[in-house]
Amino acid sequence: MNATVPLAVDLSPRRLRLQWPEGSAELPATALRAACRCGPCRARALRGEPAADDAVELIHAEPVGRYALQLIFSDGHDRGIYPWTLLQALSV
Repeated sequence: MNATVPLAVDLSPRRLRLQWPEGSAELPATALRAACRCGPCRARALRGEPAADDAVELIHAEPVGRYALQLIFSDGHDRGIYPWTLLQALSV
């Protein structure tokens, strides 16, 4: 299944705004940090540990091909790859 690519991506410290063909969505930085699927974050979630505190902010977003974004957070975390399919699911 091919993911829809957003028409626009706007990053601010507290949120990521995505303009999809069917509408827009704002995803809070804390929710995105908690949704990280990298190995260390998955292990932390399985242990029941929080991903980050409520003060975490988005620093940068880097495209990964045409299928995802790599998000960099103020707590130094930069390993998360967020496919468009995941970001669409989080947008609902």
